[in-house]
Amino acid sequence: MERWDEGGVRARIRELAARDPDRSRFGADAHRYELSPALPEAEVGAFEAAHGIDLPAEYRSFVTGVGDGPAGPGHGLMPLTVPRAEVGEEWAVDDEWEEDRLPGRLAEPFPLAEPLPGRIGPSALGLTRGTLMLAEEGCGIYVRLILNGPRRGEVWQIDPEWGGFVPVGPDFRTWYTQWLRRP
Repeated sequence: MERWDEGGVRARIRELAARDPDRSRFGADAHRYELSPALPEAEVGAFEAAHGIDLPAEYRSFVTGVGDGPAGPGHGLMPLTVPRAEVGEEWAVDDEWEEDRLPGRLAEPFPLAEPLPGRIGPSALGLTRGTLMLAEEGCGIYVRLILNGPRRGEVWQIDPEWGGFVPVGPDFRTWYTQWLRRP
């Protein structure tokens, strides 16, 4: 697995911030182009052990080698563990974030073998088992990382009202890098 270039990621985020001083790019008001420090390996290992999971390599190497959010797609990357005071205001950690951390939830099997396009409404309940929320897009739309099964490592978006639950990236690196490269 290729390691992340922490300096390159942070330089690109500074460049994005310089090009968007009014924070008009979607989500910039929330994440403010700030990136928390990376998490210690021991903290990530303890999280994995507590939840009975192994995080996909690209995501794990990002949070241990680059940072634990928030600068990123949507309203920003959600923190893996506890929101960091160094970033200033608390991130949009909400019920979805809290629900992911319920005992056993992340280790449950991901229930879908194929994407589920279209309106899924209330049937969305239970579809996010075995996934970790990465970002919030607004209006009940979340981006999630698949943690187990044949789709492990893929990034999917759940939009219960209109878009279903569908892939938006083959892996965390591709999904995050696409955000970094957008003008």
